[in-house]
Amino acid sequence: MAHEAEVRDELARLRARTAEVTAVVAASTDGLVLAADPPLPGAEGVAALTAAALGVGLRLAEATGSGTFRELLIRGEHGYVATYAAGTACVLTVLAGPRANVGRMHMEARRAGARVAELLDGTAVRLEDA
Repeated sequence: MAHEAEVRDELARLRARTAEVTAVVAASTDGLVLAADPPLPGAEGVAALTAAALGVGLRLAEATGSGTFRELLIRGEHGYVATYAAGTACVLTVLAGPRANVGRMHMEARRAGARVAELLDGTAVRLEDA
């Protein structure tokens, strides 16, 4: 990947700007890890599951007339897992603790997703569209 260092830097900035975010994984839509911050032992599994969840999210958004997939949020007993579209071929998966400010996490992850899309696709995503 040509912009791997820049993507990894963007993930680190997202984690630094958002309290309770413990890890961020950038993955291709087919489930391959592109970058992770911090390095995550189970990143491959997270990327594969993200691809599966993305497929369901895409179909659900289409079936309900909700439009193009933007994000998916899962709240578990011990925290959050959120997935954000980042251009045409990448998704960001954000792991956060149970006390995370979800609004802040959404804002920062959408911004990071737009930047990653620029790096990987060359497409500028307006933040109001993200």
